[in-house]
Amino acid sequence: MTNLPDKARVVIIGGGVIGCSVAYHLAKLGWKDIVLLERKQLTSGTTWHAAGLIAQLRATANMTKLAKYSQELYGALESETGVATGFKRCGSITVALTDERKEEIYRQAAMARAFGVEVEEISPNEVKEKYEHLNIEGVKAGVWLPLDGQGDPANIALALAKGARQNGAIVREHVRVENITKSGKRITGVEWEANGERGHIAADHVVNCAGMWGHEVGRMAGVNVPLQACEHFYIVTEAIKGLTQMPVLRVPDECAYYKEDAGKFLLGAFEPNAKPWGMDGIPSDFEFDQLPEDFDHFEPILEKACERLPMLADAGIHTFFNGPESFTPDDAYHLGLAPECENFWVAAGFNSIGIQSAGGAGMALAQWMDAGEKPFDLGDVDISRMQPFQGNKTYLYERSKETLGLLYADHFPYRQKATARGIRRTPFHQHLLRNGAVMGELAGWERANWFANAEQKPEYEYSWKRQNWFENSATEHRAVRENIGMYDMSSFGKIRVEGRDSETFLNYVCGGDMSVPVGKIVYTQFLNSSGGIEADVTVTRLSETAYLVVTPAATRLADQTWLQRHVGEYNVVITDVTAGEAVLAVMGPNSRKLLQAVSPNDFTNATNPFGTAQEIEIGMGLARVHRVTYVGELGWEVYVSADQAAHVFETLQDAGQEFDLKLCGMHMMDSCRIEKGFRHFGHDITCEDHVMEAGLGFAVKTDKPNFIGRDAVLHKKDTGLNSRMVQFMLNESEPMLYHNEPILRDGEIVGYLSSGSYGHTLGGAVGLGYVPCAGETAADVLGSSYEIDVAGTRVAATASLRPMYDPKSERVKV
Repeated sequence: MTNLPDKARVVIIGGGVIGCSVAYHLAKLGWKDIVLLERKQLTSGTTWHAAGLIAQLRATANMTKLAKYSQELYGALESETGVATGFKRCGSITVALTDERKEEIYRQAAMARAFGVEVEEISPNEVKEKYEHLNIEGVKAGVWLPLDGQGDPANIALALAKGARQNGAIVREHVRVENITKSGKRITGVEWEANGERGHIAADHVVNCAGMWGHEVGRMAGVNVPLQACEHFYIVTEAIKGLTQMPVLRVPDECAYYKEDAGKFLLGAFEPNAKPWGMDGIPSDFEFDQLPEDFDHFEPILEKACERLPMLADAGIHTFFNGPESFTPDDAYHLGLAPECENFWVAAGFNSIGIQSAGGAGMALAQWMDAGEKPFDLGDVDISRMQPFQGNKTYLYERSKETLGLLYADHFPYRQKATARGIRRTPFHQHLLRNGAVMGELAGWERANWFANAEQKPEYEYSWKRQNWFENSATEHRAVRENIGMYDMSSFGKIRVEGRDSETFLNYVCGGDMSVPVGKIVYTQFLNSSGGIEADVTVTRLSETAYLVVTPAATRLADQTWLQRHVGEYNVVITDVTAGEAVLAVMGPNSRKLLQAVSPNDFTNATNPFGTAQEIEIGMGLARVHRVTYVGELGWEVYVSADQAAHVFETLQDAGQEFDLKLCGMHMMDSCRIEKGFRHFGHDITCEDHVMEAGLGFAVKTDKPNFIGRDAVLHKKDTGLNSRMVQFMLNESEPMLYHNEPILRDGEIVGYLSSGSYGHTLGGAVGLGYVPCAGETAADVLGSSYEIDVAGTRVAATASLRPMYDPKSERVKV
């Protein structure tokens, strides 16, 4: 008999390191009636064969916080549970073999300092001192993180499982979940099977920690969990005489990592062209299994490794290992509450960093489940970032060939995925390509990022310096600032909210006032109970009972889900209409002249002032124009039904020849918006950034009686700001800013840039970032001297609390 309960507060599916971590952390929070079900034995999927590298530094501050937490947790688990985790702080070294990689790892080192991670840039000779066996020929530089470590993956999971049991959780092996029961959007429980015995556990919550089975388990619940298993290779040598504990070594330019363990070397690879596996499903009896060897696939990595670490050439191979691991479309794991359900959670798809991520991910998810709100910004990994189409198996197969290798590829700014492209195209796609558009991809949408000249190859040439499109984008930027530019905004999310309670409902969800006349556009945020920003949107009143919410392309699903979760008793219908309307932004001092040339309607301030919309005739078609801007210039967004989109594009482009109209891309939009100090959701503003500290208090109307976050806004007004969003411009014109560069105030690191781009009008790189200011006035903040750390070099910067470009917004209202 399995002796499983009929009811649980939470059922966790999957007994790898992630599932064990979630159980452990929920139990630590005092949850009772926790049941973890593992289809075979604990760790038998992918955890058991993980390399066990435990690094602190990740791509963002919060992901780094989670990785650091994992490391600290593993250090203490052994004494708590009595299970040896094998955790050692042996340090890690990453070396660069090219100048571009050197800049990358130096930028990472600067970022590490801003995130509070101990780090040191080291010379090739210093690399040799710390790693005596390494051939440093071709090594340009290294980065040393002394507190990085390694551990025993299986035992870390078993320690977490024991810790969960010690706090009352039930952990059962050899119990397979066959089905997930559901009523509406709520999961009601799971059906299980064990040795022919079957049963049902009613559950308040279900957590999908099924690893490479996560996609399949998600489908049982009607939930999209896009991930794909890929083959992952490493070798373990025979014992090498005299080999002692070494740091973890990464040589990403040769796709390789090295770990010393018990006098042997483990050599692993993230090769550029990966091998997806399990397209027909993971075998039901898979347990501690290996995949067939493919020495030909691994041989190029091994050849380079024997040159880089000559002692490998003389060491026998004890184990050639090939095992599957799951990868996601963007190399970030899936965490959080599934958009399709009210109580189905996901923690899966860890892209070969499951051991170093598991502690922090389990902690974050447990806190989220306990409080009902994210404990801090988890946008990088929130499952709601995934688009429905990304669960397509053919898409996952094609994309996963690339994502494994991207872990060790050069992480150039603006780097675009090369696989699984062209899936979502706007109605203007072919028009843009014919005019030289170079496409980027976001949430599956193909978007023109810049336009190549006639004699120029229309593709990216990546670098950490000025890339080959820098001047192209500068020309587009100047067109919008000085004349007129047009760009495609069709990918931005469009959500209709309609019904008799639409005004009341949106007044509850939004910080702004939705009790406005038909045709009025309101810039607003969705706030959480802490005053943090869950969404940054414009809301246009289309009629007495209908509004259009316009969101960033990447967050449409998350923003729609936020709306749906707060509907309650309000009588409203919420519909995604993104694909139904195409949008062309016509921006610049001469934009009014162009629109007047193609439409009989009146675009003057008297009829169509800033922040209003109107229905128009255009060419031989119909459209709706919204007078708003994300580039800080006079302009309109032209909304047109998909069937008439091509006609409207051609009408505007043909008439635009008289005005020297310039087609523009997303890079232009980014450089213009940052000069104007406009915030970018997901970078400058997130769920943990208070709307007042983000400098967006003007968009919140606290005289409304009741809206989410109102008390937190009033409280912040009473107690004062702890930090302020500040705009910075480098005093030197050459260096480039992207994001995460440290901010130094009077010589001390106080934060980091949340976003960065080049200000072609201002004449230098511009960034936004938060500066602590508790008890300080605005004058105090601006009274300091500031520098930005660019790849280890401090560059003086000018700081401002007002937009450096057109601070009074006079240009948008002419």
